[in-house]
Amino acid sequence: MMKKIIHKSEERGGADHGWLNAKHSFSFAQYFDPNKIQFGALRVLNDDIIAPSMGFGTHPHDNMEIITIPLSGVLKHRDSMHNEWQEVKPGEVQIMSAGKGLQHSEINGSATEELKLFQIWIMPNQKEVEPRYGQAHFKAEDRDNKLQTLVTGFSNNNSESLKIHQDAIVSRIDLDENKSFIYNLTDERNGVYTLIISGTTEIEDTVLENRDAIGISEASSFKINTKTKTELLFIEVPMF
Repeated sequence: MMKKIIHKSEERGGADHGWLNAKHSFSFAQYFDPNKIQFGALRVLNDDIIAPSMGFGTHPHDNMEIITIPLSGVLKHRDSMHNEWQEVKPGEVQIMSAGKGLQHSEINGSATEELKLFQIWIMPNQKEVEPRYGQAHFKAEDRDNKLQTLVTGFSNNNSESLKIHQDAIVSRIDLDENKSFIYNLTDERNGVYTLIISGTTEIEDTVLENRDAIGISEASSFKINTKTKTELLFIEVPMF
């Protein structure tokens, strides 16, 4: 029987450091909720707003697949694999396999505009791998009422997607008002954590609005019926 968990936007953890306003779907940094440690292999989903010219100084990561999706503004990234700052803009997606360890920095590349982004951490299926970086642009029109795949595992034969060390799928869709869409899971052992980026929609008899989320597992598919124009983010991961 299908399992569902509902995470309302206002129930997320939060941190306001002045330069950083962050919302945490799962326990992170100073926010801890024993009921929100992870969803299968999905460990972190942060919704960050970073003030102009501010950001995260050099810090380490290891054995985590890190995915960043800028929504507005410009992200500048530098890591121990690259000496130069690299820009990541809306429409682009960045992946980083931390593997056996790396250092990186992330800052808002604009002196005037806020940077808004999602950061996703997925636990890998291989540890101590060689660190690697990837970045790609995905056209907004390619997710207009159809599924756009952004990130998959190396075993997935989708040649357009960025690759990580986990049998996960990160995808997006922008649906018009009063549209129906069926999401089909690639494996019934997986679950899908669906975040409503914007809009109002009904998923399996639950009405969800901006930044609400639903986690569905033990299912082969689920149905979405939009009430307004809606943007959705899907994170399909193995359940442990």
